[in-house]
Amino acid sequence: MIKNRLTLITGGARSGKSRFALHLAAPYDMRVFIATAQVLDAEMEDRIRRHQEERKDRFATMEEPLDLAGAVRRIPEGTGVAVIDCMTVWLGNLMHHQNVESEDAPSIAAFLDAISMPPCDVVIVTNEVGSGLVPPDAMSRRFRDIAGYLNRKIASVADEVYLVACGLPLKLK
Repeated sequence: MIKNRLTLITGGARSGKSRFALHLAAPYDMRVFIATAQVLDAEMEDRIRRHQEERKDRFATMEEPLDLAGAVRRIPEGTGVAVIDCMTVWLGNLMHHQNVESEDAPSIAAFLDAISMPPCDVVIVTNEVGSGLVPPDAMSRRFRDIAGYLNRKIASVADEVYLVACGLPLKLK
């Protein structure tokens, strides 16, 4: 059995991570985009709309703000690649809706299990949040710590890992 490839793309906000993920997915015939963002305000609605316009009709879109493991299991048969965008938005959703407070949350474990043998090639987008100042409050530090854990776990099983800065991808693994 051929193992499908897993690629992790990390970097700062607005660094070009999503654009690079779409570039990696472009050669595939059947593409799925798994979106984790939710419309919570007008700015986020506009941001989501711009991302949708960038993808145009080249991707089937699955919107899944919470059950990412389920979304991976629901990727249609015959899909060549799925782009998951993004882990830190998903983590924020889990903290807000499910009161996730640690890295041993069942939702996180289920997702990590789901990507251990992905049903197609998968490109995961995340933010590198640990490069700045130490956050001033406990919840923000918890978010940073869980995001760092999640990124490390994904990177450890990924076939390729890229850091994107200033729109330029640097292959780390």
